[in-house]
Amino acid sequence: MKTGFLERNLNVIFPLPAVLFVVLMMVFPVGYTLFLSFTNWSLTSGMPLAFVGFQSYLRVFQEPRFLDAIGRTFAFTGMAMALETIIGVTVAIVLNREFRGKGLIKLLLLLPLVATPVAVGIVFNLFYDPTIGLANWALVQAGLPKLEWVSNSATVLPSLVLVDTWQWTPMIVLITLAGLASLPADPYESARVDGANAAQILWRITLPMLLPTILTAMILRLIDALKTFDIIFAMTSGGPGYSSETLNILGFRYSFEYFRMGQASVILVSLFIIVLASSLGIMKARARVEG
Repeated sequence: MKTGFLERNLNVIFPLPAVLFVVLMMVFPVGYTLFLSFTNWSLTSGMPLAFVGFQSYLRVFQEPRFLDAIGRTFAFTGMAMALETIIGVTVAIVLNREFRGKGLIKLLLLLPLVATPVAVGIVFNLFYDPTIGLANWALVQAGLPKLEWVSNSATVLPSLVLVDTWQWTPMIVLITLAGLASLPADPYESARVDGANAAQILWRITLPMLLPTILTAMILRLIDALKTFDIIFAMTSGGPGYSSETLNILGFRYSFEYFRMGQASVILVSLFIIVLASSLGIMKARARVEG
């Protein structure tokens, strides 16, 4: 009995909508941005789009502003990941035991995650306000001098990192708690029989077994932190001056303020390569730990 075309190709037809969606929504934008990065397209020059090869890359790579933005991107990401990982894992280990109010604390941890980053930025701008802000009021009550927080180039990045840490540390906590719940009980029972104390169990059993989960959480936060735009733009727009201008902010300005689309695409392609390379590096470390 002959089968129809649909019956013979079900293994291709069923996943086809998903494949088309991925191509249209992910592959095409990346490919188009890569193509534009090799052009001189500018909406203000009046010149037609022309293929210029690596000239756009050379022009952007030679600009000190671009190199500074790379440094700020890595500085922001490094500080945020370090704080969020240390605090998140610590809080998860504390919460991985039974006590009254544990469910309420978990619920409260979800609140920063559901908040809109732009709204978070606006609220923290009020919190950091030099005259009426709660942050400076607390410093004064403690006998410390006021800070300019996001108005000073020396403190703006750490201030933004604190906001990012407040919002995204709960994600590390939840992922780590899931990893703790999946750990086997046998190593703990053996360690207690051998007389190991709580600190030895933590450093020699819990953390080594939990490391793949921690690295997975770090990968997710690394990808997101390198691409952070909304909080920074809502709070400082890259200022004061260029002191909080990361690659994403710089790419936005080249695109929608200077209308230099070709060079903006170079910045975005560079950010894509940095995110991809950093993620692959952590994934390789995770595979080495699991192996």
